Amino acid sequence: MCFIASTRVPHVHARTRRRRLWLSFNEMSSSGAHNFSEIDKLRVRQLNNIEMTSGQSVFADREFSQTEILNQIEGVILRIVTSLSKDEAPALVVPNRSSWANVSFNDAIGLQMSSEHCVTTIRSDCPSSATKSAQILKILSVIYTLVQSNSYATKRDIFYSNTQLFSSQRSLDAIIDDISCMLKLPRRSLHVLATSKGLISGDLCYLEADGTRIDSRSTSAAVSVSSNISGITNIVSSAKFVLIVEKDATFQRLLDDDACTKLSPCIMITGKGVPDVNSRLMVRKLWDTLHIPILALVDADPHGIEIMCIYKYGSVAMSFEARSLTVPSVMWLGLLPSDLQRLRVPRDSLIPLTKRDESKLNSLLKRPYVASQPDWQKEMELMQQSQVKAEIQSLASIAPDFLTNIYLPNKLRYGGWV
Repeated sequence: MCFIASTRVPHVHARTRRRRLWLSFNEMSSSGAHNFSEIDKLRVRQLNNIEMTSGQSVFADREFSQTEILNQIEGVILRIVTSLSKDEAPALVVPNRSSWANVSFNDAIGLQMSSEHCVTTIRSDCPSSATKSAQILKILSVIYTLVQSNSYATKRDIFYSNTQLFSSQRSLDAIIDDISCMLKLPRRSLHVLATSKGLISGDLCYLEADGTRIDSRSTSAAVSVSSNISGITNIVSSAKFVLIVEKDATFQRLLDDDACTKLSPCIMITGKGVPDVNSRLMVRKLWDTLHIPILALVDADPHGIEIMCIYKYGSVAMSFEARSLTVPSVMWLGLLPSDLQRLRVPRDSLIPLTKRDESKLNSLLKRPYVASQPDWQKEMELMQQSQVKAEIQSLASIAPDFLTNIYLPNKLRYGGWV
């Protein structure tokens, strides 16, 4: 594949880049060249979408000033002090982040928390919520100090600062998300960082918030996704697309096969299964900065489909941060249920759906976003009819190098995504 347009041109020049792509395509057509792949055409279409949406606030995700963040926390404390002055038990009102009733679907954003949402009241005088009330106040105090001093702490640091108060790391993580939702502030604005589990590799160079230069082009190994995505600057890449890989095992196999070079310059990223927030933020950052197609490679099973949907549409629990986490342009590259039939994957490499799989598949088909993706719906219905699923590794039963040397190159050249 030939490189056609620079991905380093500023966002405001989307129209110019689109024109250059079309000129390149027309020149190749008139000269009889036929190696302008479907991935290049997809870039043209996505640049079209960028131009149409770049002026809409629906994609805006502004940074909050120190004063705004402190004012939000002070507002919560003021309400608590006011209640105490009236001899009333303080109560904290937190939006319910686990209910589908609190979520609406928007094609351009994904799953977002509705303006009119159900809430949970956490009372300090109620035995069942007194501990959580104390935990929230403690973390608010920590956040206030961090923001005031312009310093950062990891969630792990906060947990070990008072293990008696916080029953587990998971409960602390949930409380921090509750606070972010309650204050209507992105989690990164709270100066609390989470350790990333994701990996990234390929044609990419950038600066971390502390000034460290990351250049994944100079190594065949992957680098960890940053814990401070908002602090990343100076992104440079000539990648033609980003490939989201569901599982670490597949990601490592593609690295071993030098896929980032063989598949034309590209960027690969994995969240190692269900993605953490940093992996999702990184994909969104790349999309916002580079304006290149985002393709997903997941298992042909309900779990893989749901992981892909999290990148594209978001999750119920983090719907209040949808504007900065979702990437509406994600395309399903594979493994498609229809691929299993088309490629005649050996029957002994296929796995029967379990009852749990069927339940998950039925749940996915009822999600509000499926109606907007009829091709995805057809693939899921085909899985439902065939009653089988398959892992990406099943392609090795056709040939050991089938995934890297045949499957992916043909998919990218001929547009085998939905």
